Amino acid sequence: QVQLVESGGGLVQPGGSLRLSCAASGFTLDYYAIGWFRQVPGKERVGVSCINNNDGSTYYADSVKGRFTISRDNAKNTVYLQMNSLKAEDTAVYYCAADPTGSMKGPYDYWGQGTQVTVSS
Repeated sequence: QVQLVESGGGLVQPGGSLRLSCAASGFTLDYYAIGWFRQVPGKERVGVSCINNNDGSTYYADSVKGRFTISRDNAKNTVYLQMNSLKAEDTAVYYCAADPTGSMKGPYDYWGQGTQVTVSS
């Protein structure tokens, strides 16, 4: 069964850090681009960051550039999102997704269930 499972979310104070993990089962992440998306209630899901399957090229939304870092450990079949200098506006449910084309452009065929990140004092 193809599955993506996010973990690492939680409550953190402004300025703090969290590391999200996206673990795959039932398939090998090596051949997929992986994206992180986030969504707040009443708004559309938006892309945060992604990493391709080839040379490790990455993309970051302007809102997180310089604060978030995406990485992948193919041996562990896991992709990470290191989030530093967190702000209240980073509060959202974070999802990871897999793009079988490897290009980062999608489509993202497989999605995790999401993990809540709350940034609040």
